[in-house]
Amino acid sequence: MQVTIAIDEAAAEQHLGSHLKDGSGIGINYADAYLKPFRLTLEDGRKLLCKRRGLKLTLTIGDRSGEGLMRRLQHGPDERRILREALKEAATAAGATIAFEPGAVLLEL
Repeated sequence: MQVTIAIDEAAAEQHLGSHLKDGSGIGINYADAYLKPFRLTLEDGRKLLCKRRGLKLTLTIGDRSGEGLMRRLQHGPDERRILREALKEAATAAGATIAFEPGAVLLEL
């Protein structure tokens, strides 16, 4: 099953470090804006949710969940790459694959 999540990249990019300093160095405000659409109910009734707590992302798909860390030293300094790598890690741990396209995130369950 493939799920497409529409992302408003223009709204999220207003929170990047080059536009708005958040002091974190990893784009916490950007991550929060990017992850807003990750709260939905799938066709089969399972809930999809991605939450951030500190540097940790938790992606929940129904009863499965996976965690990913936003690592600046390993994936930085680009905030977009830091978030995408953390999402890939969380999706893999939850048993899914994730792909990024302009304006959308494709999640293969």
